[in-house]
Amino acid sequence: MRVAIYARHSSDNQREASITDQLRLCHLYAEKQGWFVVEDYADHAISGASLLRPGIQALMANATRGRFQLVLAEAMDRLSRDQEDIAGLFKRMAFAGVKIVTLSEGEVSHLHIGLKGTMNALFLKDLADKTRRGLRGRVELGKSGGGKSYGYDVVKDLDGNGERIRGDRAINETEADIVRRIFRDYIAGKSPKRIAVELNNDGIPGPGGSAWGFTTINGNRSVASASSTTSCMSAGWCGIANASSRIRIPASVRPA
Repeated sequence: MRVAIYARHSSDNQREASITDQLRLCHLYAEKQGWFVVEDYADHAISGASLLRPGIQALMANATRGRFQLVLAEAMDRLSRDQEDIAGLFKRMAFAGVKIVTLSEGEVSHLHIGLKGTMNALFLKDLADKTRRGLRGRVELGKSGGGKSYGYDVVKDLDGNGERIRGDRAINETEADIVRRIFRDYIAGKSPKRIAVELNNDGIPGPGGSAWGFTTINGNRSVASASSTTSCMSAGWCGIANASSRIRIPASVRPA
C-alpha cells in the first residue's frame, strides 16, 4: 500500500515541532500497518479554513496522478476544518481511488464527513467569534488589535511575571511628522495623488520602505485597509498603513 502523509499546524503561535510530531506518529502507524510511505506533505502556520495551501494542493494533484493509494493524517481537522472543503477533498480522493485514514478517526467514511465536518465548521465559527471578541477587548483597553501600522512603534515590555505585554504601541515621532504633513496638505486642497508624488520627490520612504501611492494615503475600499481621506479627516482614520492594517491618528498627532 503506497501512502502519502499530510501534516499541518495552524499559526505561528503553535510549535513548529507540531509538524514533526504529526509526521513521526503517522510514520510509526504506517510502519505497523506495513505500508510504504511515498511522500510527506505539510503546511506550516496555515489555517485549515481553506484548501488554498501549497501542501494540500500538491497532495490532491499527486493523488489524481496515482502516486499513492491512501492519505494518512493525524486527524480530519489537519486536512481541513471547512465542511465544504473536507467533503470536496473526500470526493476527489474517492474519484482517484484514494482512501483517507486518520489516527483519530480511522478510515474516513461519509459518516465522518457529515458529523466531523459539521463539528469542525462549528469550531471555526466559535473561534472566529472569540477572536473578534478578543480583538475588540484589546482595542477597548487602548491596545492595538494587531499588525504594525505607519506612525507607531511596537512597545516590547514585560509584565511582572516576565511575560511579554502585547498590543502596546508608541507614536513614532518621525513618521508622525509625515502624517501631520499629509493632513495639512490635504486640508490645503492637495489630492492624495499629488501628496504621494511630492513625498516621493522629497525622498521620504513610505510604509515598509516602499514608494508612496495615492491608495497609501486614502486607503483601498476593496480590501478595507482604510476609509477615504475625507472620512479619515472627520473620523480620525488615516489610510497610512501596511497592506493589512490601518491606523487611528490620536489627537496628539492630528494637526490642530
